Amino acid sequence: MTLKKGISHEILGSRSFTHRAKSSVLSIILFALLIFFMLLNSAAFKGKQDSDEVLLQKRIIKVATGYQNSVNSLLSSSGDGEEGKYRRKLPEFEMFMSDELTEKFHGRVLEFFNQNCEVQFFMTWISAAESFGKREILALESVFKSHPDGCLVILSRTLDSVNGYRILKPFLDRKLKVQAITPDLPFLVKNTPAESWFEDMKDGNKDPGGIPLAQNLSNLMRLVVLYKYGGIYLDTDFIVLKSFKSLKNTIGAQSIDVVSKNWTRLNNAVLIFDMNHPLLFKFIEEFALTFDGNKWGHNGPYMVSRVVYRIEGRPGYNFTILPPMAFYPVDWHKIGSLFKKPTAGAAAQLKWVEAKLRQLKQETYGVHLWNKQSSKLIVEEGSVMGRLISENCVLCEQ
Repeated sequence: MTLKKGISHEILGSRSFTHRAKSSVLSIILFALLIFFMLLNSAAFKGKQDSDEVLLQKRIIKVATGYQNSVNSLLSSSGDGEEGKYRRKLPEFEMFMSDELTEKFHGRVLEFFNQNCEVQFFMTWISAAESFGKREILALESVFKSHPDGCLVILSRTLDSVNGYRILKPFLDRKLKVQAITPDLPFLVKNTPAESWFEDMKDGNKDPGGIPLAQNLSNLMRLVVLYKYGGIYLDTDFIVLKSFKSLKNTIGAQSIDVVSKNWTRLNNAVLIFDMNHPLLFKFIEEFALTFDGNKWGHNGPYMVSRVVYRIEGRPGYNFTILPPMAFYPVDWHKIGSLFKKPTAGAAAQLKWVEAKLRQLKQETYGVHLWNKQSSKLIVEEGSVMGRLISENCVLCEQ
């Protein structure tokens, strides 16, 4: 009985607050209109010049703006409570939209891969099409240099456009199989542990955090697209040096302990997995259950490291961890060394470049360029990167 009374009081209190909120809004509207007519009449009676009319307009706009801000503040405070409280923190992010393009996603992917693909690759691109620059073009070139009969799908709404077609046309003109396809996120996460996470995020019931949501959506999309279709995921700042055909259910270590030689951190810039692989399921589950949008790497490299640390050696999981030399031969804080040319007359530096190139060709499947650290670096002629570009290009345009 007491419980019912308490609930009744809460409901009545809520209704009372809503009524007061509406009354306050009405009062503000009436007050704003009163000020408006007072200012208008004042201007009419005093016969002001054009300059005064401009001043009057500015004053009216100021009053109206203050009114709008007050109403917005009041309505937001008398909203739906906790439900949807993070919606205002979400950026205007079109990946949440469903339209004719997203509805065709699955069919387009199946049709694209139904053309004798030697290997099927995936990349993601959430930035503007105009931001897809030389670094990203080089990544595409390197894929097709080592896999001329491979198929590459770029999950991207922005590149699935007229501008995107123009960017990819040089590859298409060479009969290379690449296509940008607008992803259907609800379809990709359906029947996975991330389905409820996605709905909560879309409805504003989960905090996206301070890190750009696009970055974390890319972390998720690479997992769910491999889980649905299988294949190879690559970051757009990864340069392929040799064929991936022999690799199966593989992830790479970013760092190892110098004494024990055991891995200390994995990375998710390169993922190679069969469809419905149980490790991918665990990655998706960990992403959804432990999501934190305020910690860099928490939902990416650190996430895959946490999962593998827990399940490595358990039966039912069949996968390989390759050493850093396979995909991450140069750590992020040393990546600049690949962009510098040998100093004139410095025989030791020239020998280092030649030795590094030999090592990469023998032991490395590709090089992660750590774009955050290297995007503004200039590729100097004669540098390791300069040599890699000239040897792995398809369009061969600097």
